[in-house]
Amino acid sequence: MQRIWRKSGWAAVVVALCAARASGQALPAELASAWHETGMPQSSMSLVVQEVGGRRLAAVNAQVPRNPASVMKLVTTWTALSELGPTYKWTTDLVSNPGAPIVDGVLSGPLYVRAAGDPDLMLQDLWMLLRDLRLQGVRQIGDVVVDRSIFGNVATDPGAFDDAPDRAYNASPDAFMVGFGAQRLMFTPEAATHAWRVVMDPPLPNVKVEGKLDWSDAACRGPYEIYTTPVSTPQGTTFKLSGTIPGACGDFSLYRLALTQPAQTAGVFRELWKELGGTMTGQVRDGPAPADGTVLASHDSPELSDVIRVINKHSNNVMARTLLLTVGAERGLRPATVASSDAVVSRLLAGQGLPMPGLVLGNGAGLSRRARVSADDLAALLAAAWKSPYMPEFVSSLAILGEDGTVKKRLRHDEATGRSHLKTGTLRNVRAMAGYVTGASGKRYIVVCLVNNEKADEKAGALRYFDNALAAWLARR
Repeated sequence: MQRIWRKSGWAAVVVALCAARASGQALPAELASAWHETGMPQSSMSLVVQEVGGRRLAAVNAQVPRNPASVMKLVTTWTALSELGPTYKWTTDLVSNPGAPIVDGVLSGPLYVRAAGDPDLMLQDLWMLLRDLRLQGVRQIGDVVVDRSIFGNVATDPGAFDDAPDRAYNASPDAFMVGFGAQRLMFTPEAATHAWRVVMDPPLPNVKVEGKLDWSDAACRGPYEIYTTPVSTPQGTTFKLSGTIPGACGDFSLYRLALTQPAQTAGVFRELWKELGGTMTGQVRDGPAPADGTVLASHDSPELSDVIRVINKHSNNVMARTLLLTVGAERGLRPATVASSDAVVSRLLAGQGLPMPGLVLGNGAGLSRRARVSADDLAALLAAAWKSPYMPEFVSSLAILGEDGTVKKRLRHDEATGRSHLKTGTLRNVRAMAGYVTGASGKRYIVVCLVNNEKADEKAGALRYFDNALAAWLARR
């Protein structure tokens, strides 16, 4: 009998089931088979599957804290939503000294920027803010003083995490951040000359592009390797371009970090002000804005419910990091730091009945080697969110399986398509997934799966298959 089982794929399934039940844990046979394909021990995984408001269907190492990668954004976004409310907005003000006159278009004294830590302040938003200043009759400004005092010293080294300082996902948080601090490189194919044209948006004097992409007449079947190697000097940053791309791929853009957040924002500010016909005779520097200053122009961010939708669906790291600091500033002490904001989040969650003893929040985005949370605690958070009046806003912030966000390409045209709202996470040796699944019966399920193993990258395909099998299994229930 043992010889027959060894010849079938079910032998390993039976062994896995017996081992799980011996420790008071169990995977359904279908999922045990999918997990067996990963070739990793169950000790690498923490799993919770339960019906919303009902019984637990499966639990494996549920109380073991693990690195959740970007799934940690669920903790940050839920805390912000539940404490600040879905209509919370960030307001960025342009301020002058009290009673400072505007004479012949010249603003007397400095122009102050009262930064609010808006994580979603984009190029077009700053353009509109400066245009409103022009409509106030201001043509010439001297010094621009940026008040970043809502946050403390929160700047990070973009290359410290994985030695990729030019990648937008490594951007440092900042109280006055524009377009996530990234420079846009726009590539346009010119068929007549079989060449790629590159344009930098916005053009900055201390950021340059050298080299070129080679043209190919092949069909566009990507992905393709495009190298934008940054070379930094005291004068600025130069991107060295290389790679080969078929012209059939059409227009595309890449986003890269070139400067520190303050330097990037200062350069963009100057460029947009010049485009609007303004002149600037001074410098951009940090300093406090007058509390009783005159507000000349203001910009309100989108509502928080819209902001967390971007953070969770597209797993935006710097937005999540800035949101964590905002929670710290609004519910703790100013200037907010990462450490003080972590403590504020832990206190707020405990007040909601979510003590999370194993939580190590880190930077709030999951872009951390030391971040930890248990599957049990994440499941409890998801259950609490479901019972909240803000449940619709929270659930709608998650990516829809097979339709959008980070799970757009998973289980497309499948019976499970559209039935799951999920947050995924990936780091070296880490794969994670958590969210909600709607079964065919109409029942709702909470699912959390965290895998930490030195072979997780090597087994990425099998782990993806397991996650898909897990979502599909629940969708059929």
